[in-house]
Amino acid sequence: MTQLPSERGAEIGRRIGVGLMYGLWRPRVLGAWRVPASGPVILAVNHAHNIDGPMVMSVAPRPAHFLIKKEAFVGPLGPFLTGIGQVKVDRGSPDRTAISQALGVLEQGGVLGIFPEGTRGEGNFASIRAGLAYFAVRSGAPIVPVAVLGSSDRPGRLIRALPPLRSRVDVVFGDPFDAGDGSGRRTRRALDEATERIQKQLTAHLENARALTGR
Repeated sequence: MTQLPSERGAEIGRRIGVGLMYGLWRPRVLGAWRVPASGPVILAVNHAHNIDGPMVMSVAPRPAHFLIKKEAFVGPLGPFLTGIGQVKVDRGSPDRTAISQALGVLEQGGVLGIFPEGTRGEGNFASIRAGLAYFAVRSGAPIVPVAVLGSSDRPGRLIRALPPLRSRVDVVFGDPFDAGDGSGRRTRRALDEATERIQKQLTAHLENARALTGR
């Protein structure tokens, strides 16, 4: 039986993250009330900075379990990430353990965090992997789009993958939506159609978030 990530650990991680994120940057959180107060939900987050996951995990109104690449679980960081309820995933092959843990989080009514682009890049949702559609359709959990808008185009970054220290980072939560078409189908075609719907929703949310924040 697969051991599920610890929700208590995720709550502890959130509390640690709040102090760290607000200490190093100036987060501005918009629309957090849109995250359902209970029940399973998937946070779909764009990914342009290394802090995107920790930032959302810290400012989200509920403890979140993010799918994180196994390469991040090195040295003492590995046990720490596991301890705060995060899910290690092998992106190179179907990772049955990670899939089981992620579905288990949703079955228990928890919050699953996913980077639909699969890796850090421009953060514009231009390429969406099918994994998000699979979890959404399989679990029936609504998706809440999340746009993290940092300062990637400004000078002053000590590390290229991070926004400048003490700069404002906007985190904008969107309205929840269902990825499926209501038929309950889980075929490859159904997942492809769901992926297209998801990409349109996420792209629209990102555009709205940029207009809202002036980013």
